[in-house]
Amino acid sequence: MSELVLFAVNDGVATVTLNLPDKRNPISEIGMVNALVAALERLDRDRSIHAAILTGAGSAFSSGGDLRAMSDELETRAGRPAETPAYYIRGIQRITLAFARLEVPILAAVNGPAIGAGLDLACMCDIRLAGESARFAESFVKVGIIPGDGGAWLLPRTVGFAKACEMTFTGDVLNAAEALACGLVTRVVADADLLPEARKLAARIAANPPQAVRMAKRLLQQGREMAQGQLLEMAAQMQALAHTTTDHREAVTAFLEKRTPRFSGQ
Repeated sequence: MSELVLFAVNDGVATVTLNLPDKRNPISEIGMVNALVAALERLDRDRSIHAAILTGAGSAFSSGGDLRAMSDELETRAGRPAETPAYYIRGIQRITLAFARLEVPILAAVNGPAIGAGLDLACMCDIRLAGESARFAESFVKVGIIPGDGGAWLLPRTVGFAKACEMTFTGDVLNAAEALACGLVTRVVADADLLPEARKLAARIAANPPQAVRMAKRLLQQGREMAQGQLLEMAAQMQALAHTTTDHREAVTAFLEKRTPRFSGQ
């Protein structure tokens, strides 16, 4: 694993940490893209991982784009616009698609500013917890560009269309309390308690039968796009598989025997 992204696993919970604290953890350049996509693929491959946490090293979650790199590329982007779509498709959009494929539940522990693509990165996660110093902005308009990473798809599904419009059109910064009020995060805690609280929540998720959790996540994701009838059909098919698992049998048996279940992931 690249030093740009740290990866640690403890009791079935992986912690993925963006590790460019001196630059406030931008995710726009190809090295970080490759490292983060590799981490997400590792999460899905490792069946011993049942939940994950994404956070940033240092005082920021993610500053999104690297403005210094953007400045260096001003003439290239202006002079060769036909090359820019490939820059996004082969670059930061790979992160968005890797999250869309991810079956392991992942929490964002937002430990500081989540700005531009950094906010969108948090929205790619299933659940967001914030420290009190967290700040959020869909700030692309402030530098004269648009959300090229999929933010126009992600943000409305997180905070609703009108709030997403307000955030996108103004680029205004929300503090942690404002983010909680609009549903961008589910919980705000003291900065020192952020990772411990994220680990507690991740552990509660990881304690459940992992195959059922993965299937439930996929249903929730598909429910954003599918008609109700299609989703019901998909749910019936997944339920047929769930009924065959050893963990389902163990859960029912343990309930009737009034004991703690022992799940095997089978």
